[in-house]
Amino acid sequence: MNLHSIDIAIILTYCIGIIGLALWVSREKDGKEKDSQSYFLADRTLPWWAIGASLIAANISAEQIIGMSGSGYAIGLAISAYEWMAAITLIIVGKYFIPIFLKKKIYTMPEFLEQRYDHRVRMILGIFWLAVYVFVNLTSVMYLGGLAINTITGISLQTGIVGLAIFSIIYSIYGGLKAVALTDIIQVIMLSFGGIIITYLSLNKVADGAGAIEGFSILLDQASSRFDLILSKGHPFYGDLPGVSVLVGGMWIMNLSYWGFNQYITQRALAAKSLDEAQKGIAFAGYLKMIMPLIIVIPGIAAYLIDPSLDPADKAYPTLMTLVPVGLKGLVFAALIAAIVSSLSSMANSISTIFTMDLYKRFWVKDASEKQLVKVGRIVAVVSFAIAVIIAKPMLGNLKQAFQFIQEFTGFFTPGIVAIFVMGVFYKKTNANGALAAALGSLALSIGMKMGMPNYPFMDRMGVVFIFSVVVAWAFSYFQGNQDHPKAIDLNDVSFKTSKGFNIATAGIVLSLIALYATWW
Repeated sequence: MNLHSIDIAIILTYCIGIIGLALWVSREKDGKEKDSQSYFLADRTLPWWAIGASLIAANISAEQIIGMSGSGYAIGLAISAYEWMAAITLIIVGKYFIPIFLKKKIYTMPEFLEQRYDHRVRMILGIFWLAVYVFVNLTSVMYLGGLAINTITGISLQTGIVGLAIFSIIYSIYGGLKAVALTDIIQVIMLSFGGIIITYLSLNKVADGAGAIEGFSILLDQASSRFDLILSKGHPFYGDLPGVSVLVGGMWIMNLSYWGFNQYITQRALAAKSLDEAQKGIAFAGYLKMIMPLIIVIPGIAAYLIDPSLDPADKAYPTLMTLVPVGLKGLVFAALIAAIVSSLSSMANSISTIFTMDLYKRFWVKDASEKQLVKVGRIVAVVSFAIAVIIAKPMLGNLKQAFQFIQEFTGFFTPGIVAIFVMGVFYKKTNANGALAAALGSLALSIGMKMGMPNYPFMDRMGVVFIFSVVVAWAFSYFQGNQDHPKAIDLNDVSFKTSKGFNIATAGIVLSLIALYATWW
């Protein structure tokens, strides 16, 4: 698919505009130099709308847009569980974990682990997260973003990867988190607008020009099997979404890890101007997650009726882009770039934050100046992009392998990480050795189950390994004194009371989910 000169002009205008806006919003007044709090946490001044928009912009990227559209094509609406269950998880994180993290005034998740356990847990988990963010997350998003650009425009894969890296560096390196977060509202507007265009045009195509509402009615009639939210055991994709386990099993572990203890997600809430603003932003993000299937999954289902012969299914979104007329096509493509670049910039900023604050300052140069910390952060971000550019193509190979690579690698550790945080917050007797044993035990059992039970659903495996990790953490703590840890969190000192607005937002999300699952169970 070739882009018209009008579309190219729109894309270039967007790129130049977003770079200019990022530099403007992140400027320092009166010649003040950026310090670590300004660069890594936006001076802890983010308002709710920036937090909510930035959470979604950091989350939604090429693999979500193209991958979930493809899953909508192949599986149907059931894949929306990832989005809808995330909305509930955000509410839980906002009510029970963010108050503790903000009270501790931390920069990073590893820093919290040192405050709760000891320096060993901080260092080991800090190194682990750096490795995952650089060699898995950043590399994968860059590769899949380059692949998306290649599929849609014909630009070579490596050119697309390099272009995304350069754009992300210019966009975010100077301003840090403030540049990313305060411009993400534009990115989310672009993403939503582009998604709505694709949704309307695909449904209108299904209805042969009779409109989106008629197109949706036809979907319900002619693709009814793709509106089953709970897959039966005989379904070909049951291994990916194992029935009721989606609601009560391992998906909770995946979501808690991602939305609660993942640096490049939680960093937005850590930068909030207040707890109330953080919680309002999280609730806002929850509602954005609720509508994401409308602009990502529904078009994939529509593509199934438009062309049921697509192979692989991930061709659905690029195929639908051919429906977009000149001019609007530039906006839709700019929306895709916005999603990719925002995720890349968020990851790079979190990589630089963890390296600088958890390793460089904590273990190497403890008396580093603020100017030096910011400089190191910028250098680390650039280096992480360079590594990702070099290894993306040879390491990942193709889209299917990339998805499997992300899922399998992070899934080996995720149950143990959730166990460490949950036990650390809610069980005072958990000690550092128990935390480390849970992390290592999670890895060992995950690998063992993967090798010994390869057909066991991945999501169910996560639930089993999480329970095992909790037991391991408890056992080590019990047999090594069974006493309250000196760094245990006193929950009596933390207020979990939430505002009336947050409670109403929670009720709205819960009731919406009940209605959706009651309708398409």
